[in-house]
Amino acid sequence: MAKIKLFLFAFIAISMLSSCASTEKEDQDEHLSVERLYNKAHKQLAKTKYKKAAETFEKVELEYPYSKWATEAKLMGAYSHYKAENYDEAVMSLDRFIRFHPGNENIAYAYYLKAICYFDQISDVNRDQGKTQKAMKALEQLVRRFPMSKYAPDARQKIIFTKDNLAGQEMEVGRFYLKQHNYLSALNRFSNVVNNYQTTKYIEEALYRQIEIYTLLGMKSEASNAYKILEYNYPKGDWTAKSASLIKG
Repeated sequence: MAKIKLFLFAFIAISMLSSCASTEKEDQDEHLSVERLYNKAHKQLAKTKYKKAAETFEKVELEYPYSKWATEAKLMGAYSHYKAENYDEAVMSLDRFIRFHPGNENIAYAYYLKAICYFDQISDVNRDQGKTQKAMKALEQLVRRFPMSKYAPDARQKIIFTKDNLAGQEMEVGRFYLKQHNYLSALNRFSNVVNNYQTTKYIEEALYRQIEIYTLLGMKSEASNAYKILEYNYPKGDWTAKSASLIKG
């Protein structure tokens, strides 16, 4: 998470530098008023008054929609919502920014922050993984669109985590079905892990569970094929040793 904080802090710092007070005189009152309003939002953000900051950034958008500040305010308002843990509002603001400013210099950051809004809501494998699915898709979209951006390396690491979480839930459900002797439903879950989450930490057990169920169902050929895959990839693994006893037994 340190990388996230670093990226977000750097982004705010740059934005704050760009919003320094103007030295123009009173003949530019309108420009100064929008600048002051924008700076007010930044001060609220710095004081962790996130909800107030979001409201003030949105006021910049509404009152000065054609100013250069309005574009920045969209993104900073989204970040303020994120800090306030108002994730739905943050995502809506980011979607609006992405739609209207696809060529903006901070567009990769907008995609990244949207993904983080979902990522920060990920729950453990025993709960609904809807946010995990959304986080994975948003992270993959960022990597696909901006593979060389400074956010891409962190996004790739987080994709690994999301896939582990999704595979973990499949394993939990599969084990439940197995205990209930609902072998076909359990097999479907374990097979999903084998087919779609091959790089996760659950792959060895998933292969073992396939072998276990095939053996219980008397499907010796399928059990043997699954065992060959497990043995080839993890010849010294604990799950391979357990599978051998099933096959030989």
